[in-house]
Formats: sequence, structure tokens, C-alpha cells
Amino acid sequence: MDNIDRHILKILQENSNISLSNLSSQIGISKTPCWNRIQRMEENGIISKRATILNRHAIGLPIVVFLSISVGQHNPEWFAKFNKVVNGLPEIVEAHRLTGSGADYLLKIVSPTIESYDIFQQSLIAKIEFTSMSTSVSLQEIKYQTALPLNIIEPNIP
Repeated sequence: MDNIDRHILKILQENSNISLSNLSSQIGISKTPCWNRIQRMEENGIISKRATILNRHAIGLPIVVFLSISVGQHNPEWFAKFNKVVNGLPEIVEAHRLTGSGADYLLKIVSPTIESYDIFQQSLIAKIEFTSMSTSVSLQEIKYQTALPLNIIEPNIP
């Protein structure tokens, strides 16, 4: 990945609907090499997909909850079940396995209301085994971005 690729990625992160003609002119290369670079980055998994970012408030999902989960067992069977449950629940928009904290997993969950979240949490409790669970409700989103910081990547490292 070179500086031209990074420039393409920067622009695509800002506007994935940009026309190839407009993108190539902003980059300073013709359309065919620009398209080839995009295709190569897709094939190499650098571009995993293109998405439309929704305003969660406008669609009725104003509540963001971070659920910390600690577990007693760390075996492959438990994780396979946990993974299946987490990936089957659309309310969970992010899931992370952690180190260095009191929790083993952190889930980011969106909900229309606190009451809806409570119902969701009760159903989650019935589906997975854990030793403790802690909920933190986000009061204000201070920063949210989907664009990754390309300027901190070392040159020529994919």
C-alpha cells in the first residue's frame, strides 16, 4: 500500500459513493489505474465492504449501552456458543474480547429505550453463561467516526 492507495482510501472513507471519474481526478491518476487499485485493495481485504452510515437517533435507536461480561470458562465450546449468540443479535453492534480489565468481553448495544434494553439484557442472560455483568449507559457520544486514521500507518505495511 503506497501513498496513492492511502489517498484513495481517505477519500472513499469520506464518501464511498464518489464516482470513479471524480475520485481518479482528485487522486491525479486515470480511471483504469484507480479502479485497478480499488479492486486490488478489495481482493487483499484492505477494503472489506462499503456501507451507508445511519443516524441512530433519526431511526429511533438513541440508547447506547456498553455491557461488560466476565466469564468463568474460557473453552472453545463456550466461545462458539457466545459467538453464535452475539452474531445472532442485531442489537449488538460491536463485541470485543478484552485484556487488562475486570471484564472478559465488552459489547456495544443499541436500543430504542432503556426498557427495551432491559428486556434484551434479560434474554441475553438466558442465552449465555457468565460470572458477572456490568452495564454502562452512554449519556453523550463525544466522538464517533468510521474512518480509520491512515496517517499513522507505516509506509509499505499492508
